[in-house]
Amino acid sequence: MKFLDCFSGIGGFRLGLEMAGHECIGHIELDKFTRKSYEAIFGKKEGEFIRNDITKITDEEFRKLRGEVNMLVGGFPCQAFSIAGYQRGFEDTRGTLFFDLARAAKQIQPQVLLFENVKNLLSHNEGQTFETILKTLDELGYDVEWQLLNSKNFGVPQSRERVFVVGHLRGAGGRKVFPIRSSSKKNTLGERECTNTITARYGEAQGTGAYIIKSKQKEKK
Repeated sequence: MKFLDCFSGIGGFRLGLEMAGHECIGHIELDKFTRKSYEAIFGKKEGEFIRNDITKITDEEFRKLRGEVNMLVGGFPCQAFSIAGYQRGFEDTRGTLFFDLARAAKQIQPQVLLFENVKNLLSHNEGQTFETILKTLDELGYDVEWQLLNSKNFGVPQSRERVFVVGHLRGAGGRKVFPIRSSSKKNTLGERECTNTITARYGEAQGTGAYIIKSKQKEKK
């Protein structure tokens, strides 16, 4: 699949996806020093879609990628949701960048979305932030699933918990991705907590969910 690498950083998403056989058609990254590192690692091909500021990309520019981009990927800025920050969420301008990612999805209409963020995104603002994200993706026509994963369970010498969100364009097919099981014999993923069988329903969407929906159900009792 051909993918657009949004909020690319130095290319962690790209590295993994290219190792899996996918092709990058361009990237978006604001920080100039990070862009230099990215280009030093991956080079710069003629015709690539390379932009600095996602907020400055017009809808028309995104629409030109329709049919060319099969997958939209991005780790949208997490500082607004991280427990290490002020946790202002969508009140923080960095938090609102998710909606530019959603805008790109609306114009491009890729078959697959792949996003990641910090664990605290699930519980931020008592779950309302994550619920807003789910509703937004549903309104764009995507069925969504998600799972909290920790890198230490997959052969990486680092404990790094991140929530991964996968969206499938409704009606375009696509197999279920989650739950992914740990490659370690000692399974510490906590799948029972983070990838249960509760179904989130927003309009036509049906997505296997995290504990955020379970928490809301408890409040109604």
